Amino acid sequence: MSTKARILEVAAALVAESPNGDVSTRAVCEAAGVGAPALYRHFGDKEGLLSAVVDHGWEKYLATKRDRAPGTDPVQDLRDGWDTHVEFALHNPNLYRLMNSPAMRTPPAAALESHRILTADLQRAAEQGKLRLAPELAAQIIMSANVGVALMLVSRPATFTDGSVSRRVRDSVHTMVFTPDVMTAPTAPPDPLAPEADDSRLPATAARLNALLRQAPAPVLSPAEDALLTEWLNRLSNAPRS
Repeated sequence: MSTKARILEVAAALVAESPNGDVSTRAVCEAAGVGAPALYRHFGDKEGLLSAVVDHGWEKYLATKRDRAPGTDPVQDLRDGWDTHVEFALHNPNLYRLMNSPAMRTPPAAALESHRILTADLQRAAEQGKLRLAPELAAQIIMSANVGVALMLVSRPATFTDGSVSRRVRDSVHTMVFTPDVMTAPTAPPDPLAPEADDSRLPATAARLNALLRQAPAPVLSPAEDALLTEWLNRLSNAPRS
């Protein structure tokens, strides 16, 4: 193992073991058996070291996502994705808090990849007519709620003691994001054009059309027409309902 990799592994382990998730560069150097110049040469300073630990954490988290083959039901994949996200946070509380710290001003590339994976699953749901909103907006809603719940569970365990909190929040958010028939009968294929559909019919249809147009093998519209239609469909799919 290289000196840089050893320092990183030691720093990640010390972060995990620390009562407050913080570590000193001196402790890292002592545990790794290196001098301070070696640490500064590879990571610059403490902030650079912690940024590398965050990258390491995101790579560890993404391993659970990259190895997953998409299922036939994107909604179930999204349920499972929420649950594995929370499980990762509970098993790596200090690392998870550091990964989502406001002090990390630039999101790691792996964090953006995680968001793209979520959006891709929502895109599949939109193509099947299961989504009320545009995938991009739905991804922002789900990610913010998922991270919020996970942070509360790892930061305030004495307050958030009910084991059903994550599932309840997940189902509440999914009820807002997915069409009603998906939530009541996940295995039944939804029909957003059915006469009995509620006020989610138009947004779901707009989201589905937008998703299907993106999958077209060749451009059907001019760039200007495509941009205008996308704006209209996003507005219809994301419009607040009474």
